[in-house]
Amino acid sequence: MKNTEAILVTPKQFEIQECDMPIPKENEVLIRVEYVGMCGSDIHGFEFGPFIPPKDPNQKIGLGHEVAGEVVAIGNKVKKFKIGDKVIVEPGVPDGTCDYCKTGHYNICPSVDFMATQPNYKGALCEYMVHPEEWVYHLPENMTTLEGALVEPAAVGMHAAILGEAKVGKSIVIFGAGAIGLMILQACRSLGATDITVVDILEKRLDLALKLGAKRVINGKENDAVTMLRSKEMYGDNGVELVFEAAGTAFTTKQAVQVVARGGKIMIVGTQSKPVEIDFLKINREVTIQTAFRYCNNYPQTIEAISSGRFKVKEMVTHIYDYAEVQKAFSDAIDPIKKAEIVKGVIKVKNKEI
Repeated sequence: MKNTEAILVTPKQFEIQECDMPIPKENEVLIRVEYVGMCGSDIHGFEFGPFIPPKDPNQKIGLGHEVAGEVVAIGNKVKKFKIGDKVIVEPGVPDGTCDYCKTGHYNICPSVDFMATQPNYKGALCEYMVHPEEWVYHLPENMTTLEGALVEPAAVGMHAAILGEAKVGKSIVIFGAGAIGLMILQACRSLGATDITVVDILEKRLDLALKLGAKRVINGKENDAVTMLRSKEMYGDNGVELVFEAAGTAFTTKQAVQVVARGGKIMIVGTQSKPVEIDFLKINREVTIQTAFRYCNNYPQTIEAISSGRFKVKEMVTHIYDYAEVQKAFSDAIDPIKKAEIVKGVIKVKNKEI
């Protein structure tokens, strides 16, 4: 068997290169990769390079961390898996020894080895990869590996929804109907919430939000979303109990501040790449602002939600590219015209030659 990996040789330029076939250690499984989702962080890394550049200029840069595939070999101490099992990968491996790990917050472990980031920058866009058994999950029989690759972004939405305390009867607004915004929508729905409004500027995404369970949508390009949300016909002067910022823009963050209710909560899920000015006078009535980072102990619940049909990730996939098309896939994702059509892109790695 041969192995290859997609390496970012420079920003905006991938090259598929031959590489060593990894040998699983005693507690690792060797996985033949089938699908890899295209995360917003991967797309940013493709366009501009890693958020944190490697110290060694010769360090190979891989991308991709939303991954599912098939076990083809196991280490001699692996107990949960056998050859032929279909599996889902949780891409972060924490050190397990720091105070954060010991108190159940492994997602903020400062020494976590997260795929496609420092220290090794090893991405999932490859034909074969190894991963510790502890951070691999069985794929339910009624789920495809395509759905399995989308457990990772779905878990981001689930983690944010749980931190925000989404539940039956709570009023919720989500700014941003990209992949993560739509994952948050479905996570909130899976927790029982129904009064959910989604705001975006692209009709295609808003149509999908309605299909996935939003009670209403607002086109923020054609309407003043704040005025509509604070109208008597919607939430009025009371405001919204739970607001998710999933667009990653200063504009929508400021809108979140203007619509949140007294004693409400704003969940910052989108990546804010620049400082944002906040008018705290508007939220000095015991409003909570909380950030969400990845996920923590959310994979089992997320897998169950997808397997049961409450969480529909496959409907979000708008573009599937072959592994050989990885350059085109990411070029499309940063193209000013084409990217507007992509809600969720996925790379199909497995092919007849593997």
